[in-house]
Amino acid sequence: MKLSIVTTIYRTEKCIDEFYRRCVAVADRMMVELETVFVNDGSPDDGLRVASELAKRDHRVVVVDLSRNFGQFAALWAGIEHATGDFVAIMDGDLDDDPLWLNEFYNRMIEGGWDVVYGIEQKSQRALFYRTGRRLFYFALNRLSSAPFPENVLNARLMRRRYVNALLEFPEREMYLAGLMHAAGFAQAGVEVTREGRSRTKYSILKLVRVFVSSVTSFSIRPLLFIFALGLALSAFAGLYFIVLIYRKLVDGIDIEGYASVMGAILLFSGIIIFFNGVIAIYIGTIFLEVKGRPRVLIRDIIRDGKSQNFTYRK
Repeated sequence: MKLSIVTTIYRTEKCIDEFYRRCVAVADRMMVELETVFVNDGSPDDGLRVASELAKRDHRVVVVDLSRNFGQFAALWAGIEHATGDFVAIMDGDLDDDPLWLNEFYNRMIEGGWDVVYGIEQKSQRALFYRTGRRLFYFALNRLSSAPFPENVLNARLMRRRYVNALLEFPEREMYLAGLMHAAGFAQAGVEVTREGRSRTKYSILKLVRVFVSSVTSFSIRPLLFIFALGLALSAFAGLYFIVLIYRKLVDGIDIEGYASVMGAILLFSGIIIFFNGVIAIYIGTIFLEVKGRPRVLIRDIIRDGKSQNFTYRK
């Protein structure tokens, strides 16, 4: 039986050796053959060199070197595609996710017959601002998306090969990885874990907002339905308002005046219209990116069995 552990390299140069040591330790506990796949996601540090030297010393290490930074989700997906194990795990490479968790994940999987066991963060050591934002993220996501997502779910998870094969059938380019993994179905269970919290998140506020927008638009058309319903409500309100104005003019002889109120109404409804158009534009933009069918990542080289494969693309 073979276990493949997939992680990314992005500003994790100092963590690679320790991460691999823990991978070896957990594989020994589980008594399985090990394959560790490091995906270099255009890391600006010396992580590629460290992982490459490790791969040349140890045949259990595979390095997938991407041509540039494509983002964590796309990089993990590339690693999953190149994993060959009967069980495939993904973990963050900065040691916030501890590979030793996989022993507990595996025991839970075997006992319950699960296809996927994933980590749920029990007690975060992040800043209050980050924890509050995370709670708001899942609150909004579960109300805007058509499928429920477990809160505080981590990337760390252990998956059976049959589930991985099914997961790779998804053709999306613009992806929210955790969402796809739950949308795939199969029998899944969460295990509460406590992160060491040794590193700061590499996601800026703008990147986190993009992840949120992508997660909603990838799995739900509820925002469009909301726009439709609110548009009908505003139209009905405007119709009633004009009926009242006509009634007051014809019956009571009252003229409605006020430049400020008119401008306020114009600005209000203009803002609403622009917002609605923006939401629709996001969906159209997602369609635009998907229909072009560009590859999720481009690979520069792969090191397997201690040798560079000089990976090239052929027509």
